[in-house]
Amino acid sequence: MCGRFTLLADELKIRERFGVNNEFELDRPNYNVAPGQNVLAIIYDGREKRAGFLRWGLVPSWANDEKIGYKMINARSETAHVKPSFKNLMTKKRCLVIADSFYEWQQTDEGKVPKRFQLKNRELFAFAGLWDKWESKDKKIYTCTLLTTEADEFMRDYHHRMPIILPKDLEDDWLKASFQSPKEAQQFLQEVKPDPLTAYTVSNYVNNARNNDVTCIEPVDS
Repeated sequence: MCGRFTLLADELKIRERFGVNNEFELDRPNYNVAPGQNVLAIIYDGREKRAGFLRWGLVPSWANDEKIGYKMINARSETAHVKPSFKNLMTKKRCLVIADSFYEWQQTDEGKVPKRFQLKNRELFAFAGLWDKWESKDKKIYTCTLLTTEADEFMRDYHHRMPIILPKDLEDDWLKASFQSPKEAQQFLQEVKPDPLTAYTVSNYVNNARNNDVTCIEPVDS
């Protein structure tokens, strides 16, 4: 799964890396992105890629209560194509969620130890995501979820699941491809080979989502 991540880059770097032209406002580096917060995402509107903010925690358009989003921060890629909350989104509402690292908690004899995971080249990357719009009489919200898969050989030492980080050359395919069915989109994800990751231990300071400064990413002795 993926329950926390970071985005430290500025707007210009993100726009250049992902080829988006529209402006968006990043208040400051985010060292501890948590469910329920707005996350930077990219969608394709049929003409161009656009960056904007989605609330992390999917609220399906048909849901009775927006609070369901807190239970839907992740979607299993192996079954998303058949789940009512996700299957229609697999062909119509795909997105990239922008990050530069994510956290996972490794179970040890001493308890759960937080680790920070980055690409080996330390570059920005995109999670494969799905988004939807939910409306009530007086509210409209746009939300998203991150797709996950079984851990690869490296990640398996830390956790049995991992978010799907799309290789750079597949990002536009995920956004723009005309998948004929949810199953076709699911097969695309199953064939993704993740880029190499690296990891190091951080302190329990990151456990509290209210903590959001450079201390979150400072390495500690493992």
